Amino acid sequence: MLKNIRELIQKSKYISLLFLALHIAGFVSSLDAIMGTRTSQGAIAWVISLNTFPSIALPAYWVLGRSKFNGYVKARRDDESDLSHIAARIRKDKFSFKSELADQYPAARAAELLAKIPILTGNSSELLIDGEETFASIFEGINQAEKYILVQFFIVKDDNLGRKLKARLISKARQGVRVYFLYDEVGCHNLPAPYLEDMRAAGIEVANFHSRKGPNNRFQINFRNHRKIVLIDGKTCWIGGHNVGDAYLGNGPKFSHWRDTHIKIKGPANLPVQLSFLEDWHWATDRTIELDWQAALTPQGDQRILIIPSGPADKLETVGLMFTHAINSARNRIWIASPYFVPDEGIIAALQLAGLRGVDVRILIPDRPDHKLIYLAAFSYFKQAGKSGVKFYRYTKGFMHQKAMLVDDMVSAIGTANFDNRSFRLNFEITAMITDNDFNNEVEKMFLEDFSNSRIMLPDELAEKPIWFRFLVRLSRLSSPML
Repeated sequence: MLKNIRELIQKSKYISLLFLALHIAGFVSSLDAIMGTRTSQGAIAWVISLNTFPSIALPAYWVLGRSKFNGYVKARRDDESDLSHIAARIRKDKFSFKSELADQYPAARAAELLAKIPILTGNSSELLIDGEETFASIFEGINQAEKYILVQFFIVKDDNLGRKLKARLISKARQGVRVYFLYDEVGCHNLPAPYLEDMRAAGIEVANFHSRKGPNNRFQINFRNHRKIVLIDGKTCWIGGHNVGDAYLGNGPKFSHWRDTHIKIKGPANLPVQLSFLEDWHWATDRTIELDWQAALTPQGDQRILIIPSGPADKLETVGLMFTHAINSARNRIWIASPYFVPDEGIIAALQLAGLRGVDVRILIPDRPDHKLIYLAAFSYFKQAGKSGVKFYRYTKGFMHQKAMLVDDMVSAIGTANFDNRSFRLNFEITAMITDNDFNNEVEKMFLEDFSNSRIMLPDELAEKPIWFRFLVRLSRLSSPML
């Protein structure tokens, strides 16, 4: 019996030492969170959890806690790289397609400084609504490719749509067209190896974004390359909300209708989209590919477009500042569509001020969620912003996944960025901002159609929910800086 007691005491000592070690490690990690977390809300959330529940919070922090992507070499910051010369050329003051907007309007100048790329003229664009229209356009573009195809998606599924994409890419590769396929390894974690092996066997260059590349990123799975880009011969590109899968055509098991938006662009605005792909490809493979930079210089219209790539390697929080700037610039209206609405306090304050100065502020979100925690957290923001006249519309015709914005009658934005902490600080995103009356009229019609398929949230909607629901809303709000 004495032996058993001694063994029990010995085990309890080990448990106590382990418990102490976890709390020490949690305390040290909380200091790192204070110094490195970008928002005070996020730092507070991590400090409390690391010191209260270190056994749970500690591994979560070292896997999910960082918001700065270390080691990503942006060509615009590397004076010696080949890509830096391309970026410098696009930014050049005397560039023949550089718009005069930045010289006339301080708001446009601020947007250019955020993007580190000028607003370019000579473009035409086409609004693509929902999956059938979007992928019909993309597949037609792939069929017409003569020199090269750049493909980048966050999620690719090995289903009917995914296999159609693969078959077209393989066909073009066998015709001698150079094909480059870049995917996010987290978003595509279920993509089977044979899918990629078939493309490699056909001569397609395939790479994952490799977000865990380098010793400082090895244990991080929190960063995503959320961009969706298809670019053909330096002439035409497609960007927007669609990933590749049957669900994006409305054929998924969960949602009968999938509402999404893409944009097709022709003209010089392809240059910065192509540069964004090359930067990501350079990070993923340590290689630079030779592409045609003259093709995109052919004017295709008179639209002025600003391409804004953004990500956790940026010095500034590019996409969050872009949204804040757009809201503050609105004089008559700002309509926003986002499937995930978990903004920071700066965005909420900007929306409240816009509502108070009489701007028609409408936020369009899904009525049916695909992420419960984000769905719950959003309720608290509805109550907060709604007090100043902001209207919230809940899309009821299936699931709404588009990322779109309309500011007054001047500017619209279509891209990949959501109104949440992940897009603001953790994802690599890309957004096109278009200044063109005819295009903006199309975006207005699109929004009005979406509003007609939505219901307006009532001011007391949250108050009428049961207390357990309201408690979960508050709990989700507290964790929202870590989402």
